[in-house]
Amino acid sequence: MHPNYRPRPQSKKYRDGDCPPEVLAIYDNRGKTADRYTVIYKTIIRNPLRPEEMWLGMRHMSSNPMHPQGIGLYDEMRVHEVQKFRDNYRRYASRWSDLPEEVKRCVRLDCKVIAK
Repeated sequence: MHPNYRPRPQSKKYRDGDCPPEVLAIYDNRGKTADRYTVIYKTIIRNPLRPEEMWLGMRHMSSNPMHPQGIGLYDEMRVHEVQKFRDNYRRYASRWSDLPEEVKRCVRLDCKVIAK
């Protein structure tokens, strides 16, 4: 990967409304799994021991990820793997405005940490 690589965000059609600028892409598998929603973040994470390695963070969530019985798994994936993920899940692209409020709240909390 080129050291100045920047992932291409999903179109504004999906990152609508008050979607945080740190969000790269949003997916909803329409209930096929318990972690129905996936939000990928734009910030590139670099391995200090191998700076050529670039990763992106993401969160896989149920409709209420902050509930004790909810799912809110944080994950990281190499940027080239994220592109494959996005290609495979393109049909599940979702709009920010269609996400449950608790999912949005979890993403906003992640974005506060990312922005620091």
